[in-house]
Amino acid sequence: MNDRNFNPTLSRTIAAVERDTGLSKDTLRVWERRYGFPRPDRDAFGERVYPIDQVDKLRVLRRLMDAGHRPGKVIALSIDELQALAAESAGSNALPRGLSEAQAEHEDLSRFVEMVKAHQVDELRRSLHQAQLRMGMERFVMEVVAPLTRMVGDAWARGYVEVFEEHLYTESLQVVLRSAIGTIPHPARQPRVLLTTIPHESHGLGLLMAEAILALEGCRCVSLGVMTPVWDIVLAAGAHRADVVALSFSAVVNPNHVLDSLTELRAKLPSETEVWAGGNCPILQRRPPADVFVLSDLRDIQPAIRRWRDAHPVPR
Repeated sequence: MNDRNFNPTLSRTIAAVERDTGLSKDTLRVWERRYGFPRPDRDAFGERVYPIDQVDKLRVLRRLMDAGHRPGKVIALSIDELQALAAESAGSNALPRGLSEAQAEHEDLSRFVEMVKAHQVDELRRSLHQAQLRMGMERFVMEVVAPLTRMVGDAWARGYVEVFEEHLYTESLQVVLRSAIGTIPHPARQPRVLLTTIPHESHGLGLLMAEAILALEGCRCVSLGVMTPVWDIVLAAGAHRADVVALSFSAVVNPNHVLDSLTELRAKLPSETEVWAGGNCPILQRRPPADVFVLSDLRDIQPAIRRWRDAHPVPR
């Protein structure tokens, strides 16, 4: 039996819902006003508390947003309809879209998901590390990490994977990628790239995948991790003489925060320091900020580096 459904009176504070779902407090309040969902109760102090069934629905909504769905189009659906939509997005055979059957057979991605579900941390990390050594960093990131992360997310949206199990996967993958990146010889070439996310953006796997590709291409990378205030990004860019500041945005971050932060960052950085923005936040494609280079996919990184180097030839 699922303990979350055993007691229908269970509820969570807005801070707990933010941590559990990845949806910010601002997003929850905006949805409440705009769409009439969620519909929180109030505790004895007048603070919002969310019934557990609404939290479950919010979790599925967040994963659908990651897959590119707009909240206004799906928020009125029942949780059963949302889970069916998530399953459809994942594909009838649980393979992520864009992943060929040959690729899936080659790496058997589903077995990694089963390791996550079985809490086999050591085996998961060992298997991921072996795949990285066998395939090389670029293929590992493109053919295993990116589609497997979508697969784990789809399993989470369908209720097959719990939040703590998704965190287990994320932590294991970070350990493997950090170890692999550490073996890449330190390059002497530019550009120097500073990587981070803005406050309210706690998702760091996309950033780590980008760092792996950048390092392979000979870039000098400095990662600040996630949720760095804009002014601290500016200070770090100056301290490390960054040629590029690269930021990652997931679909759940508030679009206004994305645009405001990028606009502020662009204004405070020197004009010669480029700002690159990637991830699956829809606002980046619909309204890309001025003088910010938007990378729609990990495969856009290599052309962006070539463009930068063509514009900044090394003196002979």
